[in-house]
Amino acid sequence: MALKRNVGFWQGLKYKGGGPMWAWILHRLSGLSILLFVGLHVIGAFLTAQFGSDVGIAINVIYEAWWFQLFVYFGIIFHAVNGLRIIILDFWPALLEYEREAIWASWFVILPIYFLAAFSIITHALGG
Repeated sequence: MALKRNVGFWQGLKYKGGGPMWAWILHRLSGLSILLFVGLHVIGAFLTAQFGSDVGIAINVIYEAWWFQLFVYFGIIFHAVNGLRIIILDFWPALLEYEREAIWASWFVILPIYFLAAFSIITHALGG
């Protein structure tokens, strides 16, 4: 028999799973953002090379834009570092006790790398 819970939509959004749940959600979203970038890149390159179409050029303009690159770089960096955290916790299950600390440690690695990448992207976009 299934559990019957009377939880509304807005109450369900207030889930208090904390860091591990947000890391899980961000890992999935970053994976989708990488897939979106690669898909746009392949479609844009194909349309431009095969047909010289304006649609392909428009797609290229989108994924070459600095604001899009900021999202993609965050997704790539987060996905890579969080994936390494997951691999480490899978190989050494005794460390699962320190999962929240591992998430904080991964943020201490992600943020400096991302800020360096963002600084480089923004200064290049501003012509510097």
